[in-house]
Amino acid sequence: MNTLARQRDRAEILHRLRRLGPECERRWGRMTVHQMVCHLSDACRMALGETPASPASGIMRRTMIKWIALYAPMQWPRGIQTRPEVDQEIAGTRPTEFAADIAELEALIHRLSAQTRWPASHPIFGPLSHAAWLRWGYLHLDHHLRQFGR
Repeated sequence: MNTLARQRDRAEILHRLRRLGPECERRWGRMTVHQMVCHLSDACRMALGETPASPASGIMRRTMIKWIALYAPMQWPRGIQTRPEVDQEIAGTRPTEFAADIAELEALIHRLSAQTRWPASHPIFGPLSHAAWLRWGYLHLDHHLRQFGR
């Protein structure tokens, strides 16, 4: 299973991220590529405990759906509703300059990968272990990079 804990998987994600450009077209969803970069940065900040996110959890999401999302051998489905705090059209960080926002996301990926204490609970899945946070980070980044053909 791919995870940000593994250097090889992290390098693959960073390579795909560096292939993004402002001209990239989405394959699904409503975000622009620049909004997606800021969304991923906000999600990293949420995992690091720097950006609070309102909970949208229940017993099914914290148990069965969490297990399926993190460990089932399938890609995440399209159209999953995000939390308003990491939605660039509601309360998420607004895009500024594309290269600077990419550099910020790269730095956040490195910080997330090096994190050892997890102050935040995931808004949907609830508390996650160290391994689960790094698995979630890889899967979330992968999902949105695929959204833009990367």
